[in-house]
Amino acid sequence: MIEGLPLVAHNSPFDEGCLKEVFKVYQMDYPDYKFYDTLAVSRRYYGNSLPNHQLQTVAAACGYILENHHHALADAEACAYIAMKLL
Repeated sequence: MIEGLPLVAHNSPFDEGCLKEVFKVYQMDYPDYKFYDTLAVSRRYYGNSLPNHQLQTVAAACGYILENHHHALADAEACAYIAMKLL
């Protein structure tokens, strides 16, 4: 369902690694998704002006208050907000 669509993640190498492992477990070919990494973008955009580049810190810097951090939907919404602001 997502083949051919770009994916966005905060620290995309981690998420992409997990996704590749799932494909491997199910013996499926990995379609080399295009990932956009909001962590890398935030480091370039904000540099040292933030105390860290954790999801909740970057979201707040972009004007989004992340509630329920580490809940999949909340984190996905925060990442999407960051992507819309910085990408």
